[in-house]
Amino acid sequence: MQIKETAIAGTLESSDIMITLEPGSDGIEIDLQSAVEKQFGREIRALIRETLTGLGIAAARVTAIDKGALDCAIRARVKTAACRAAGETVFPWGAVKK
Repeated sequence: MQIKETAIAGTLESSDIMITLEPGSDGIEIDLQSAVEKQFGREIRALIRETLTGLGIAAARVTAIDKGALDCAIRARVKTAACRAAGETVFPWGAVKK
């Protein structure tokens, strides 16, 4: 999957995360804003990176504004933003690696 345009998924509501994906050229760059960054920032970044690489994305700029989202919400928002950014209309659920 290749990021072709900027796409957003998620909200700024409590227990959610807003993910903005843009085309990148130098690997996966993650800008994270979170109230729990000191406790979980490393894990949130790793989860975002793992989800993108599982989709076959090697280069992207990610802006993540976290409001206390659980791992499953983070994965879902990253996958949704990636599909939108790649222009995919059908998501290959079974093909996603963890």
